[in-house]
Amino acid sequence: MLKYHKETQKNFSVRIVRWYRLNSRNLPWRENNDPYRVWLSEVMLQQTRVEQGLPYFQKFVKKFETIFKLASAQEDVVLRLWQGLGYYSRARNLHRCSKIIATELNGEFPASAKALQRLPGIGEYTAAAIASISFGEKVAVVDGNVFRVLSRYFGIEVPINSSEGKKVFSTLAQQQLNESPDPKLPPGEYNQGIMELGALVCTPRSPRCADCPVSAGCFAYNKNLIEDLPVKLAKAGKRERYLYYLMPIQGKSVWMKKRSQSDIWKGLYDFPCIESDSELKAAALKQKCKSMAGHGEVALLGSVTHLLTHQKLFIACLTMTGVNEVSLKKNFEGKWYTQKEVVRLPKPKVIDDLLKIYFKKISQGK
Repeated sequence: MLKYHKETQKNFSVRIVRWYRLNSRNLPWRENNDPYRVWLSEVMLQQTRVEQGLPYFQKFVKKFETIFKLASAQEDVVLRLWQGLGYYSRARNLHRCSKIIATELNGEFPASAKALQRLPGIGEYTAAAIASISFGEKVAVVDGNVFRVLSRYFGIEVPINSSEGKKVFSTLAQQQLNESPDPKLPPGEYNQGIMELGALVCTPRSPRCADCPVSAGCFAYNKNLIEDLPVKLAKAGKRERYLYYLMPIQGKSVWMKKRSQSDIWKGLYDFPCIESDSELKAAALKQKCKSMAGHGEVALLGSVTHLLTHQKLFIACLTMTGVNEVSLKKNFEGKWYTQKEVVRLPKPKVIDDLLKIYFKKISQGK
């Protein structure tokens, strides 16, 4: 499986750590390796760039200085603070996990990756990150950056998103820790170093190979195969959904509901929704809205295409005045919220954007 001579592996881990100590970014969760901060950062940065996640991290630690404060917070407050970061199941699991650590473990994080994985929302990668960085456990992390560095350096063509690939790369990553020529190599620094190298130098496109501390032994660099590795299996097409939101209006209040079903945006607030497998004609849509919420005036507020990891959402939002509240309550869950109340509700970004459009219009008297 490994295409390069084993001699090229000899000082791989040591060089990574040396490079990291000189080139690592100054990030707040690296200040003291506090497990609470490491955990927050790792959960927030799943599927999220550091530049995007950093402001959220700063807001969270300011609002919830300790895990006890996070555990005692209302879920709506946690979700509202998370708003715009996406993948909201991370926030719900974060909150659930904080309650368990605060109440059942006296605020202390388990020190081993195996024990950490028993907690909600902490998978193999996050557990390895916390255990190695905060507690020095000799367990390797494997994320997208690590996949890329190892694939290129060792010349591995097994697809990184295959079941075989996950086993191959997990084994190889652990070997670099176990077989390091430096028996005192800090596992946390090595793990952060290889991830940092993938984020800053061994990037998906236009990698900075001249600045790489291990380029001399890199299979892809020496064989001119940088653009060919890592190998990734093609993903299935995104599921397409057509969501037609009805925004009932009464004075300056709007009707909203909390999403409780096991679907996207669970626990967040949106409007009554009509979902279709295909695009609905404007006239038919307006008639459907009127039949379900009264005979008021219906107007298009806006439309947008919203991309999620596995879904493509075609969203249109219609405002409706002169609502028949009996019909509305019969067909849709929810209640009236004032503008001040709406601001405090946790909402998907697309819903927040639509509300901003609406409130801007009414402030301008349109």
